[in-house]
Amino acid sequence: MEEGVSILNDYVIPWGLRLVLALAIFYIGKKIARAIADFLKKPMTKSGMDGMLVKFLSTLVYILLLVAVTLAAIDQLGINITSLLAIVGAAGLAIGLALKDSLSNFAAGVMIIIFKPFKIGDFINAAGTAGVVDEIGLFCTLLHSPDNQRIIVPNSSIINDTIVNVNTLGTRRVDLVVGISYDDNIGQARDIILGLIDADPRILKEPEPVVAMAEMADSSININVRPWVKSEDYWAVRADLLEVIKLSLDQAGISIPFPQRDVHMYHMDKPGPATGAPKAKAAPKAKAGQST
Repeated sequence: MEEGVSILNDYVIPWGLRLVLALAIFYIGKKIARAIADFLKKPMTKSGMDGMLVKFLSTLVYILLLVAVTLAAIDQLGINITSLLAIVGAAGLAIGLALKDSLSNFAAGVMIIIFKPFKIGDFINAAGTAGVVDEIGLFCTLLHSPDNQRIIVPNSSIINDTIVNVNTLGTRRVDLVVGISYDDNIGQARDIILGLIDADPRILKEPEPVVAMAEMADSSININVRPWVKSEDYWAVRADLLEVIKLSLDQAGISIPFPQRDVHMYHMDKPGPATGAPKAKAAPKAKAGQST
C-alpha cells in the first residue's frame, strides 16, 4: 500500500500534472498562433498585397508559432529538446537538398508575387515561350498560347530569364517595311501610306506615326511604316494595314518589286584546235525577270 502511494506521489501525479500543463500550453498556444496569423492578414490585405501571398505568409507565421508552441509543450514534459532540435535540423537539411529545385521554384514564385513583373491576363515572353498568363502559382505559372495550348512554366525558369511583358505599357508600335521600285515616286507612296494611316481610327494620333525612307536596297527603295496602336489592336491593325497598303499602291500604279537576277547561259561547242578544250559560245542574254 505504501509502495503504491509512493509511486503515485513520485511519478503519476507529477507526470500527470506535467502532461496536463503541456496539453494546456499546446491548446492555448495553438489558439494564440491562429489569432496572430489571422490578425496579420488585415494589414497585409489593406496594403494591397497579393491575396495568394497574404495567405502564404499568414500560414507560414502560423506554422512557425505552432512549432514554437509544440517545443514549449515538449519541454514542459521534461524531455530534452536539444537532441530533438538536432534531429529536426538534420531532417530539414536532407529534405531541403532533396527538394532544392522545388524550393527554388517556390522562392521564385514568391518573388514574382511580390515584384509583379506581370499579372493574370498579360501576354508575356519568358523562359523561351510566349502566351497569356492564366494563373500565377507558388511553384509554376500557367499560360495558354495563341493557338490555345496549355503551357506550364516553372517559376525559377521565368525569374532567371528575360521577361517581356507585351501589355504593361498599353500601346505598341507596328513596324512595317514597304518596298517600292526605283522608278516610282517616293513622295506619292508616302502620301498614300499616310492617308491610309490617318483613315484608320484604331491608329493613335500620339505618338505620331512615322513614314520615312529606310534604305536603298538591291531591288527596292524601302520605306519604314511605324504607327502606334493599343496593345489589343496590334495584330488586327498590322494585318489590315498590310492589305490596304498593297491594294492602294497597286491602284496607284506603284509596284512592290521582288528580287530579280540576270542569268547568262552558255552551251559547249566542239573542242578547240590548239588546246583541245571545248569552245564556249555565248547564248542570247536572258531578259530581266525571265524564268530559265
